Amino acid sequence: MEARDLMHRLRHAFSTPKQVPLPEPDEKLALGALMVRVAMSDHDYQLSEISRIDRLLSRLYGLKPIEAAKMRATSEKLEKQAPETDDFAHLIRETVSYEARVDALEALWEVVLADGDVQSEEMRVLDHAREVLGLSEDDSARARSVAEAS
Repeated sequence: MEARDLMHRLRHAFSTPKQVPLPEPDEKLALGALMVRVAMSDHDYQLSEISRIDRLLSRLYGLKPIEAAKMRATSEKLEKQAPETDDFAHLIRETVSYEARVDALEALWEVVLADGDVQSEEMRVLDHAREVLGLSEDDSARARSVAEAS
């Protein structure tokens, strides 16, 4: 093997891998990204919140644990490059039923409650998402009750 070929192979091996483009968010990824956003809003993204998001994705969408973790990881990337909370919540509002939006709000409440410490930052994101989802404060109170019972 020539030195030039070896150098080419070494450079290629250590070059930055190309980023795989993220999928266009659908209502499932939008909810995943909202759950991640709520969990990260207090700047303390805990394992309890990550585990809860994985379990919620698994339960809501019939995913196996590894599939749910992969979906959460994609949701984390979408959240980082994020459209605004409005965009995620609006996508959900426009594509699913009222009942499914209430289920989404229940999931957001479960994430807020996952670490046992409700922070004002989390509440701001959750309440803003609730408004954009077109849900009332009464819907939120019922969703919280359901989440607390879970």
